[in-house]
Amino acid sequence: MSSAPSAFLIAGPTASGKSALALAIAEAFNGAIINADSMQVYDTLRVLTARPDEADLARVPHYLYGHVAPQADYSVGHWVTDARAALAQVRADGQVPVFTGGTGLYFRALLHGLADIPDIPAALREGLRQRLEDEGVHTLHAELEARDPKLAARLHPNDPQRILRGLEVVEATGRTLSDWQGDAQNPLLSEPATCLMLAPARDWLYARCDARFQTMLADGAAQAEIAALSALYLPPQAMALKALGVAELQAVADDGMDVEAAIAQAQMHTRRYAKRQMTWFRNQMSDWPRFTEQDYEDNFANIFSFISKK
Repeated sequence: MSSAPSAFLIAGPTASGKSALALAIAEAFNGAIINADSMQVYDTLRVLTARPDEADLARVPHYLYGHVAPQADYSVGHWVTDARAALAQVRADGQVPVFTGGTGLYFRALLHGLADIPDIPAALREGLRQRLEDEGVHTLHAELEARDPKLAARLHPNDPQRILRGLEVVEATGRTLSDWQGDAQNPLLSEPATCLMLAPARDWLYARCDARFQTMLADGAAQAEIAALSALYLPPQAMALKALGVAELQAVADDGMDVEAAIAQAQMHTRRYAKRQMTWFRNQMSDWPRFTEQDYEDNFANIFSFISKK
């Protein structure tokens, strides 16, 4: 194709086919892929987070995959900084940026920017993390409901990183994170982009989630990643430990949990995560064009037809 949009944004739940579509678009439009998934940034967990493999990486340039140590406290603000640099490099190389991933907050930052929230005092941050360990995530979520109900309603009660963020902001600034987000500015993409939402039928997506986790375990690579992660002795609140399947496979390795039970539990958690993603995208990105076909060839044909018309 002879012309291309300034950027492509491909969002969707886990296992919906985003990476395959991103590769097809990048190859068609001289593109480079920039990761917009909060788990795929972490080193060590290539298989468990379904990062592109070596063959895919060789087809087109990829950015922001596996570039963060599991020990790091990596926020959407850090990602924006890294994405801005990646975007500049892609454009300097004369390529089209193709952002793809399942983290809605990253896409919000791309299109609407981030609020200029003051730095949080280290003592306050550490105090809240200690409370998380002592009192548990559900207690802190209940407190967030009282102090920032709009944010609490958007977060899952088992999302400690974002719950802590909400509490530290309101404690440090006297304003809720929801209020600050209303002041968002300096989006990464100031010009129009082609936005694509993969929204397959739920039954098809759930079957894909189940099958993909089985595939991850087939060659032992996932178990090797768990061993490498365990050797780092990460604190319980480390975000890398929240990757799907990590808790269950650690329970197999450390506590003797039955493998089949671990697989079933990890698959259940993956399906629930996909459901939460679909709900978030439907509520927060309702104006994005949605593609519901499950067959890849039909999906690609319809999407490329949509692109050509734009």
